Amino acid sequence: MSPTCSPPLPTEPRTPDHAQTIARDPEMTNTSDAQTEANRQSMIETFEAWRDGAEPFPDTWASDLVWRIEGHSIASREYTSKHEYVEEFVKPFGARFLASQRFRPTNIRSLHADGNTVIVLWDGRGIAIDGKPYENTYAFFMQMRDGKVVDVTALTDSISLNELLERVQPAAHVDS
Repeated sequence: MSPTCSPPLPTEPRTPDHAQTIARDPEMTNTSDAQTEANRQSMIETFEAWRDGAEPFPDTWASDLVWRIEGHSIASREYTSKHEYVEEFVKPFGARFLASQRFRPTNIRSLHADGNTVIVLWDGRGIAIDGKPYENTYAFFMQMRDGKVVDVTALTDSISLNELLERVQPAAHVDS
């Protein structure tokens, strides 16, 4: 009897198709120090303004934005345009918070930029319309093009996000 053999293991780690596309896109990997600094500064200003009460982040998104929420939350999937992401996630998510205590960054732990890639690790907090706080930590891996965010992979605690999405229904209008 000859021994049974299992198929050979892959020699390279598997990556999602979008990651392979980004890595091969010369526009996303061939950038100058000036572009790196411009992208870094844009996201620093955006996240600080958001933390301080403004709503500038959507203004930085390209209309052809692709946003992925990774993990196993109810919201985890790929949104294939700015419009789709805003309508199907941002608005319903935001409508779960009091107007006076909207969800926003409370601590920007770190921000790294390399060419058109910007990574932000941050903590956020808001008070839901049921009066309970929602706190979570996020990591956004963003690809920039011409000063706009074109691709985001967002990582967060899916358990905490699911708990909010299941506990609190979006309000028709948000009271303060």
